[in-house]
Amino acid sequence: MEAYLSNLTVFNHPLIKHKVSHLCDVNTGTKEFSELVKELAMLMGYETLKELKTKDVEIQAPLQKIITPVLAEDFTIVPILRAGLGMVDGLRELSPTAKVGHIGLYRDEETLKPMTYYFKLPVDTADGPVVVVDPALATGGSADAAIQFLKDAGCKNIKFMCIFASEVGIKLLYEKHPDVKIYAANYAPGPLNENGYIPTAAGDAGDRLCGTVSYKPNKNQ
Repeated sequence: MEAYLSNLTVFNHPLIKHKVSHLCDVNTGTKEFSELVKELAMLMGYETLKELKTKDVEIQAPLQKIITPVLAEDFTIVPILRAGLGMVDGLRELSPTAKVGHIGLYRDEETLKPMTYYFKLPVDTADGPVVVVDPALATGGSADAAIQFLKDAGCKNIKFMCIFASEVGIKLLYEKHPDVKIYAANYAPGPLNENGYIPTAAGDAGDRLCGTVSYKPNKNQ
């Protein structure tokens, strides 16, 4: 296995594969697309969050008192705006007390480099694990910038969760942030297209989540 793949976990569950296929379909509308992104984030969250620490507490069960584990630490979800917002609710379904920070980045269409316009974290984000979420890891520029912002803010336990991951993006994050584990529902080896998109993915996830672009064929043509 190539070294740059050592930090990558690709989910092989049939339900995840099924939902990814529907995401890629040009006939999937905004409502269904949004629901699928949320569902995928929730399914992926079980594995992504498996290293959360627990502590034992005593509770009163129906028949007697028992010692049982509960979460011992909070974690923070940090979506890369705007598309990453679509994955937040799925993770919060698993842990409603999870905190949420925000990083606003957009990609310069000429240079393909990320530009920052917003950065806000809960005050104690650096005290616990952080999961950065974005539907697509394509060029890797936005992910790299977001992770660096978090490190500069004192965060040390950072994971990156996406639905689509490209070979280009994986290589960049391995080079820049070898300590960050990556979790993806789909991995696409090979180059990106001329616009920096993953050719086999779902197009611009932000546009499809918000309904600002439709990839459906024009019936009048």
